[in-house]
Amino acid sequence: MPELEIWTASWVWLDGAVHADAGLVTDGRRVLATGRLDALQTRYPTAPTRTKGRYLGPPLANAHTHLDLGLGPTFTGPFPDFVRYVIGRAERRGREAAVQAARHASQRLLGDIAAREEVVDWWLAEAPAAGVVYWEVLGLVPPDREAEILSATRERFERWKRLERAGGPRVGLSPHAPYSLTPSLMRRLVVLAREFDVPLQIHAAESPGERDYFLRREGALARFFREQGWPLDLHPTGLSPIAYLSELGVLEAGPTLIHGVQVDEADVRLLAESGSVVVSCPRSNLNLEAGLPPYDLYLHHGVPLALGTDSRASASSLDVRDEVVLLERHGQPPERTLAWAAAGGRAALGLAPPVLQPGMELEQVEFW
Repeated sequence: MPELEIWTASWVWLDGAVHADAGLVTDGRRVLATGRLDALQTRYPTAPTRTKGRYLGPPLANAHTHLDLGLGPTFTGPFPDFVRYVIGRAERRGREAAVQAARHASQRLLGDIAAREEVVDWWLAEAPAAGVVYWEVLGLVPPDREAEILSATRERFERWKRLERAGGPRVGLSPHAPYSLTPSLMRRLVVLAREFDVPLQIHAAESPGERDYFLRREGALARFFREQGWPLDLHPTGLSPIAYLSELGVLEAGPTLIHGVQVDEADVRLLAESGSVVVSCPRSNLNLEAGLPPYDLYLHHGVPLALGTDSRASASSLDVRDEVVLLERHGQPPERTLAWAAAGGRAALGLAPPVLQPGMELEQVEFW
């Protein structure tokens, strides 16, 4: 009979949360029992206890990245300069960049936003990970161009939905951000997502300049619009980005919101009412001078939180554990952040809640 061992870690997933002083019993192939550490040691007195590190539980999820932005180098500086940096690298995006980045992604549960059709094709054909690949759409365009974008998007989703396989990754839709599409195009894309029954993921309330743009047509993003020669009357003023999405009816579709840094309590209430999950990308936000979200405010109002790395263009790794470590340095307790990376990430990707239970194969258990 194989020798039994008790595995534990500083933090262990047990009964839907992260706990200290918990563990599992294994025969080297599967999980035989889980529970409080002292109870397991009493029940299995001859089994040695092995400490496996900081975390023991179901695999963590990276709920937001852009694999097709490749492997960097990583940019640090104001958000509008980052937009210029990404625009300057547009020709390098594509399948090969995504393939290389996927090899460096530490998690196999991913939410990826793709700007090239070939990247979505690769995801659905070769399944680099479980999760969702979102097709990104931008559009500060005149009305006749909106119809063209919608028609092309519809054709793509008709094809991609046929390529989805049971148990494989799903395709989703990402209208890029409140400021990067006309109100009409944003509304119509949300209708299209509902028609095809695909998940939505939207960048929102990331930088201070985004909020200043919507409220007063001031700040760094407004200056960037002027530099690009884009009209400043495409969106209403006096609303925060979150309130704007609410006014459009976008929040009714329950999108996953990426970043959610620049929000106030009224915004958070709107997100709580909509049931949206907020994916925080703390290293990227700090690198781009956006700050960190008001985590306590989100928790107070019951908004589900997840973690993502964003791309290697704004973070130094595609490992959500590095987000956990950074947040711990900023005072967030690991029992919170590990739960965001485990349960929150799965919720953001529409996957089943994480479990650690008897009968699981040991290869389904992560420790680090």
